Amino acid sequence: MWRSVIRCIVTLILSLFTVPLAAEAQQAPQIAKIGWIIPSTPAATAHFVEAFRQGLRELGHVEGKTFVLELRYGESRAERFPDLARELVSLKVDVILAGSDLAISAVKQQTQTIPIVMTAATDAVGTKFVASLARPGGNVTGFSTISPELCGKRLELLREAVPGLSRVAFLWNPDVRGAVFDYKETEGAARSLRLQLQSVEVHSSDDIEGALSAVMKGRAEALIVPRNPALFANRDQIASFAQSNRLPSMYEQRDFVNAGGLMSYGMSFPDMFRRAATYVDKILKGAKPADLPVEQPTTYELVINLKTAQALGLTLPPTLLF
Repeated sequence: MWRSVIRCIVTLILSLFTVPLAAEAQQAPQIAKIGWIIPSTPAATAHFVEAFRQGLRELGHVEGKTFVLELRYGESRAERFPDLARELVSLKVDVILAGSDLAISAVKQQTQTIPIVMTAATDAVGTKFVASLARPGGNVTGFSTISPELCGKRLELLREAVPGLSRVAFLWNPDVRGAVFDYKETEGAARSLRLQLQSVEVHSSDDIEGALSAVMKGRAEALIVPRNPALFANRDQIASFAQSNRLPSMYEQRDFVNAGGLMSYGMSFPDMFRRAATYVDKILKGAKPADLPVEQPTTYELVINLKTAQALGLTLPPTLLF
């Protein structure tokens, strides 16, 4: 009898310890793993990462308590993307952000289940990342920046700033579907404006020196630089080249203007990364990418470096200085 009583007491004591421990384990907060393939370098994109962090903070998330970031940098080398994608998938992250068409494609080839948030895909439907903008389907959603009128608008603004312009160099990567789209649209706009368009290909950072030499050999009078991770990572060099060779330059991203380029026309990328946090927040709360419509920019900003304009000897018309 005493053995039975002792056994009951021991069992009761163990229960008193195990129940609170189990309850505590059940109440432990889940820390979400957010993977991110960033095509460029840490130094070039630090402000984008901070904008995303800010967006998460505004939604009540605390880094280290409710989420951790697994950042992977492509260093402007697209051949690294497949390995980075495999690494993030092996970590069993809860969601993956991807910052270019080639990065998105690399992640999509590695997983059909982990949610993917596109940050600035060029043509999400044309590349078959999503079925449609309204109903993406699958495991991909996010932002698509395709906007045909922007290509022509950039060329028009550049010509307005440089009235006698006749020949423009266009730096691009033909391996990227969105870049091909931009080039064709710009080519059409150049014909309408009776401008000669010089095609200069840049696949990676290794091509930049040769590309800039080709610009000079082609006797370009101005420069257009669409979004390109390799060029973005080397934006100081690009802007300095344009200035030293007295080439008025138009960019898609204002970071080039901050580096000394003449002007840019496009969406606000820091704002887009802040808004990307909203997608991630919804997904972490249970929303399916298939049900989250793909967003496109609705407002654009024209940014002009007046100091650079003065250095180039340009007198900008009032229409550009509103």
